[in-house]
Amino acid sequence: EFIPTLEEGDFAVETRVMTGSSLENTIKATTQAEKILLDQFPEVEQVVSKIGAGEIPTDPMPIEAADLMIILKDKSEWVTASNREELANKMAEALEVIPGVTFGFQQPIQMRFNELMTGVRQDVAVKIYGENLDDLSEYANQIGSIASGVEGAVDLYIEEVTGIPQIVITYKRDQLAKYGLSIMDVNRSVQAAFAGASAGLVYENERRFDLVVRLDKANRNDLESVRNLYISRKDGHQIPLYQVANVEIEDGPYQIQRDDTRRRILVAFNVRNRDVESVVTQLRQKIDQSVVFAPGYSISYGGQFENLVEARQRLAVAVPLALLLIFVLLYFTFKSVKQGMLIFTAIPLSAIGGIVALYLRGMPFSISAGVGFIALFGVAVLNGIVLISEFNHLKKDGVSDILERIYQGTKTRLRPVIMTAAVASLGFLPMALSQSGGAEVQKPLATVVIGGLITATFLTLIVLPILYYYFEKGLKVKPKAVLPILLVGIFMFQSQGVQAQETQSKYTLDEVIEIA
Repeated sequence: EFIPTLEEGDFAVETRVMTGSSLENTIKATTQAEKILLDQFPEVEQVVSKIGAGEIPTDPMPIEAADLMIILKDKSEWVTASNREELANKMAEALEVIPGVTFGFQQPIQMRFNELMTGVRQDVAVKIYGENLDDLSEYANQIGSIASGVEGAVDLYIEEVTGIPQIVITYKRDQLAKYGLSIMDVNRSVQAAFAGASAGLVYENERRFDLVVRLDKANRNDLESVRNLYISRKDGHQIPLYQVANVEIEDGPYQIQRDDTRRRILVAFNVRNRDVESVVTQLRQKIDQSVVFAPGYSISYGGQFENLVEARQRLAVAVPLALLLIFVLLYFTFKSVKQGMLIFTAIPLSAIGGIVALYLRGMPFSISAGVGFIALFGVAVLNGIVLISEFNHLKKDGVSDILERIYQGTKTRLRPVIMTAAVASLGFLPMALSQSGGAEVQKPLATVVIGGLITATFLTLIVLPILYYYFEKGLKVKPKAVLPILLVGIFMFQSQGVQAQETQSKYTLDEVIEIA
């Protein structure tokens, strides 16, 4: 997922009534929803509805759309549910009794940020591009039915592009020619009757105004009024409109949305109790199997998934760059590519622990975890630096036997290595266990660092001395030699705890092989 969902403590419910509904209808639906929430859920402190746009149209909305702001009590006073997801699901079930209204549960800040960053309020948006609105609507309904069957996809919203009744006048060209009329003449008469036409000017001191006339409201309310509208011919006679045109009521476009000048329709939903990427992956597979798009039609995925993809692309540059800088610093420190590569082995060893820690805590990979891996790689190499520096120091002091050098260096630096990892891990422990506001973003980062340092510390004390031995010997790795070297590493790791012995026995490689 992009960023773990923060617990804001309140709900913002996107409410939609039927397309073309009146303001009274919307007020009735929101009032009914408010009453249900206040009566059935003691966790709710108050509910505030916002319909349409304000005087400053920074957030334009049609009158059939409303936002329900549900102000909740402190979580310790909740009795209906134990967490946010469970409470949202129960509220959604309670509101299903209101016919013709859809509800999408989000959080106030989350909803606004989604809209500002991606153009949609929901977590995931499937954008369908094409030319014909009817075809777009059909594809949207197909994808909507598929999305409703994907686990974790909730609060489904299919954008309406058609459904507004319109009076459509289709001219009979042969009849127009028969009566000596042109389409422009008829259009001018229809426009004057229903939209109004200027019949002169009205003066008020130095100001002047157009005098606009049109039919009375009673004569332009129904289809028959349009059909019986009289059109003047050039000879002065009048004929009704229905003699030269077919007048019907048809469903017209409600709205036409475009991205990069291309028409598009939206199928959006929120993700609950599952990570965004797995939901989109499953949905994409089902769409590829079930929906066949005509030429000129295509889809793309937006919302938080779009942010995740973009952030992952940035991490694909940032992580290799960080690793390269770490290696460059190691090279300048030890003046050796070989030892720089040797210390660099701590990075994959630490990555193993970070991945395992995320899995054990049930956390998906997020950008917060990605930043944690970058921090982990920088801290993990400290263990290798401590060990290799001690090995080099012993080598300068004349300890020529590699095994003796490994034994003494590991024994001397065991406590500093453990303390280096322990200090960093304990520093991140409050973040990993935090339950306060914002902890959802901190937890993945801290979990990665702690888990990675644990495995990096133990594996470095075992694997790094083995690799150092082969790097110094310049020998090829043989299967029979791996076990004794591993036993040496384990023995060196345990030697610090054996405090009763005042002197330590020294073993050669042949003696170790014989003991094994």
